[in-house]
Amino acid sequence: MSTADFLVVYGLSFLTMLACRCLPIFVLKGRELSQGVQDALNLIPPAAFAALVANDLLSPGMLDAGLWPGLLPLVAAAIVLAVARTTKSLIWCALTGVVAYALLLML
Repeated sequence: MSTADFLVVYGLSFLTMLACRCLPIFVLKGRELSQGVQDALNLIPPAAFAALVANDLLSPGMLDAGLWPGLLPLVAAAIVLAVARTTKSLIWCALTGVVAYALLLML
């Protein structure tokens, strides 16, 4: 790929990303969104976080090393979920996850 071709691809990619990220801000500036749209947009951060967590917890070869090593992250996640429901604190969830995973590794 020549430098000119690379710059064309890079420039078009840059313009596309800029349009996708900036145009909605300028188009929707000063407008009120309906409650349904606001509710849908509020679901994006938890869904993105859940996708990241699920990607780390579930893998095609997770049970290759055995049942317990494969289920260990899921057990730690269940413990963190219980702490999250009771405390609703990110710091307690993080600390509980690290401690639970470390203790479960010792079993």
